[in-house]
Amino acid sequence: MLYFAYGSNMLFDQMRERCPSATFVGIATLEGYRLAFSRKATSSNSPWCGFGVADVVPDEESSVWGAVFQIDERDVGALDRSEGYRPDRAKNSYRRVEVHVFADGKPECPLLAHTYVVCEREKPNPIPHPDYVARIIAGAKSWNVPAEYIRTLEQIEAKT
Repeated sequence: MLYFAYGSNMLFDQMRERCPSATFVGIATLEGYRLAFSRKATSSNSPWCGFGVADVVPDEESSVWGAVFQIDERDVGALDRSEGYRPDRAKNSYRRVEVHVFADGKPECPLLAHTYVVCEREKPNPIPHPDYVARIIAGAKSWNVPAEYIRTLEQIEAKT
């Protein structure tokens, strides 16, 4: 399965911990969406519990850069669990969806990938922890996403 990571899963060490089969394919954009922090992490095992966690929300004027990974089917369940998604459960934190992304941001290079979107968004949007935002920025920098997008990430409001 191709997986489009736009949050802390862009960090390769985190992806390999969750999905040992993960291999980096390339960077890509998800057009017509923007990065948001639309729900609070609720797991007491999470260092981000009570803080905002990443989501992509529709926005025709925006795009989200991320990393595309190839993941073996044997690891998909582990990725689902790490994202708070169980296909047989009525209430999930995220749901896995198919999206079209563009390799290297080029419309002539579409890829069909899976990603995760928040099921129930909170209003107002919760604020993320600065360390969580730093992980997203570190992942983006590690794959050399465009500097303009990294500057956008660096402007995210965070609090401890």
